[in-house]
Amino acid sequence: MKSAAFNTLVILGPTASGKTHLGVALAAELGGEILSVDSRQVYRGLDIGSGKDLTEYSVDGRAVPYHLIDIVDLDTEYNTYMFQRDFYAVFERLMSRATLPVAVGGTGLYLDAVLQRFRMVETPENDDLRRELGSYSDDELAHELRSLKPKLHNTTDLIERARMIRAIEIALYARDNPPPRAPDIQPLVLGTRWERSELRARILQRLNDRLARGLIEEVEHLLSRGVGSKRLHSLGLEYRYVSDYLGGTIKSRNDLTQKLSTAIAQYSKRQETWFRRMERNGTEIHWIDRGDPDAAMAVCQDRWDARA
Repeated sequence: MKSAAFNTLVILGPTASGKTHLGVALAAELGGEILSVDSRQVYRGLDIGSGKDLTEYSVDGRAVPYHLIDIVDLDTEYNTYMFQRDFYAVFERLMSRATLPVAVGGTGLYLDAVLQRFRMVETPENDDLRRELGSYSDDELAHELRSLKPKLHNTTDLIERARMIRAIEIALYARDNPPPRAPDIQPLVLGTRWERSELRARILQRLNDRLARGLIEEVEHLLSRGVGSKRLHSLGLEYRYVSDYLGGTIKSRNDLTQKLSTAIAQYSKRQETWFRRMERNGTEIHWIDRGDPDAAMAVCQDRWDARA
């Protein structure tokens, strides 16, 4: 095998493209452990709708360890900073055991937080700064933010005033309080891809499976526990649309299936757009048609360091 410097395997792709199946297969073959890169699977109680599918984390009866799943309750507003902090902590533990981290997921911001290796810091609110920035126009705020962060990775911070002010607050705090260096992550990035018609069919089949397994009942249970519709809307398409169905906004189960499968397919396109942007920004992605494990393993074998 050729020698190559990589110490982390990353499996990304749009929703329903078989990332977990591929990641688990490769982790089992290479002696790795899974690090979930998913903004919803961190939450306890979001099981069916978030696609945890924990039964997939085994190969031939042998469990493949996983991390960053079921780590916070729904009253926590988990964010990118928390994810990066938690990911780095697990990464360093695995490195200390000479175990390969296999990062699997499709949450773009979380992927960038790991692959771009910009170290985030927990930033307190600065009331004096906020009062000063409150007098700025939107254009002045955008100019200030771009001057502080010429390589702004998250352009959604430019959408509204509150986000711009918070981003400036964070950038100034990080400038005056330099964060520790990020871990030495050297990734090999694989992407799962399908023809559009095949992916749409997989999305619909997976949705029907989740409905049959009790997705609606899961959302009913969350509502009975006091999780409000507003919170459910923030937790992804499945929870948003099912809560609307239960609230009567969507009139029938057939309408729910049609509307939700269409929305998920549109979301998958946005994910693919994000991945193309990652490639334009310098991330090399080795695309694996239909998530084929043998093809993925061939790439790993070609690139795997001599220590393997």
